[in-house]
Amino acid sequence: MNATVRRWLASAGAMRRVLSTFAPYIGAGIRVTHIAEDFSTARVEMGQHWYNTNYVGTHFGGSLYSMVDPMYMLLLMRRLGNDYIVWDKSASIDFIRPGKGKVMARFELTDERVDEILAATADGGKVLPEWDVEIVDESGELVARVHKILYVRRKRG
Repeated sequence: MNATVRRWLASAGAMRRVLSTFAPYIGAGIRVTHIAEDFSTARVEMGQHWYNTNYVGTHFGGSLYSMVDPMYMLLLMRRLGNDYIVWDKSASIDFIRPGKGKVMARFELTDERVDEILAATADGGKVLPEWDVEIVDESGELVARVHKILYVRRKRG
């Protein structure tokens, strides 16, 4: 991550503001409504609009995935610091039921999980941590589940 971007994302508030002006998020109607100051939790919401609704009147699947795409990578990058490489490796989405109205996803990155990742990469090797993220509607009903795998390694030198 270059120095300018690191400065933009230095605080949780700054990261939330930058993501709120991120073109793919604006285009999909996605809002980052919360990022904890310690980057341990985040929340993302998306209302239903004409521009993110598919032919059958439900949320466009690409927009549902966009809601969750960068969040664990960004949270983990901030938690681990600049001595680590953190990349999205793979993801899959399972659509459970049609999404209508406002949908939301919550992310949690516990201290225990960060400690596991630090321990697994202490010798310079890589680790591929996995998360499941649930996208729910306003009534709490599950709309989709996204399985994310990241690539994490301590930088050499």
